[in-house]
Amino acid sequence: MEPLILDASVLIGLLDTEDSHHDRAVDEIDQADRADHQLLTPASAYSEALIAFARAGRVNDAREAITGMGITVVGLTAPIAERSAELRARHDSLRLPDALVLATAHEHDGVLLTYDERLARTARQRRKR
Repeated sequence: MEPLILDASVLIGLLDTEDSHHDRAVDEIDQADRADHQLLTPASAYSEALIAFARAGRVNDAREAITGMGITVVGLTAPIAERSAELRARHDSLRLPDALVLATAHEHDGVLLTYDERLARTARQRRKR
């Protein structure tokens, strides 16, 4: 089964009960868990999702929640860095954090889960090739 690669929008939705994507994120992660998907998130997306928690002095709470959901944080490797640089070079509108998420999905042969429509559109274009 392909791993599910979670971007920051999904993590934020999971962690923040006030986020507009919270219910959707919880439902999709529950479904992925029942389907026995491996849940991965790039360290860059994890860091992005922690910003609000860092401001509130609650990084430990967020870490425990992410770990408790069975989500593994994937570090930046040379192949991911190289792939993300290539993606960024080819797509002027693609931000580096998004390129890192796409590169992580590629390196782990995973399916991207995002609520960022621009990132989802770029991912769909890449999967068609």
